Amino acid sequence: MLRKAGQVVAKVLSKLKEYAKPGVDTAELDQIALTMTEQAGAIALFKGVPCAYMDRPFPGAICASINEQLVHGIPSHKAVLRSGDILSVDFGVRLNGYCGDAAFTVGVGQILPERQTLIDVTYRMLDIAVEKMAPGEKWSRIAALMEATARQAGFSVVRDYVGHGIGTEMHEDPKVPNFISRELLQNDITLKEGMILAVEPMVNMGRAAVKTLPDGWTVVTKDGRCSAHCEHTIAVMAGGCEVLTA
Repeated sequence: MLRKAGQVVAKVLSKLKEYAKPGVDTAELDQIALTMTEQAGAIALFKGVPCAYMDRPFPGAICASINEQLVHGIPSHKAVLRSGDILSVDFGVRLNGYCGDAAFTVGVGQILPERQTLIDVTYRMLDIAVEKMAPGEKWSRIAALMEATARQAGFSVVRDYVGHGIGTEMHEDPKVPNFISRELLQNDITLKEGMILAVEPMVNMGRAAVKTLPDGWTVVTKDGRCSAHCEHTIAVMAGGCEVLTA
């Protein structure tokens, strides 16, 4: 059931990548996602999620974040993609009671080399997780490699948001950081067969600090520099893992 939910997510994100072109607005992308979700008999996980700061449930099926926006960008007809932008799209569904969650960052038209490097490094971090995840592995070892990859490229790993367990709910224990912390070292995660984790590195071109805009949802970098984000729902399997949203 988790595989089936993951494949709905994968198909929607694949289609959105095709449509992420200059001149397209993020509300158009949101409508595509919502239509495909309904056609699959699934429910969009993000739409209607309560806001922690005000009485404004999230209005979209996708989070569409541009350039300095890290996560939770609200789809809008005013948010028109331009050549040179980078776009992050986060999307999840519930299908027959089980959840899938994934995200991508993509360049729109021609982008600066440093922005492409940011995207590449963020995906490399996710690749490291997929390569290393297996029963018996400590998450701290994987997180250390992920963080080192970003730091070696001169980037910073966001600490305010982390990955998570996922199953019949979108957010389940454990929290899955992309960096080393005292908390992780004191409460390390030993991977076990059957664990399902949403691993989502979030990397800033500049400093790691972020803030939430007055709309109550959109999270941006404090220094205004670009941010990238990618994610897969991954099952720990005997001998390794399986990416359910590939």
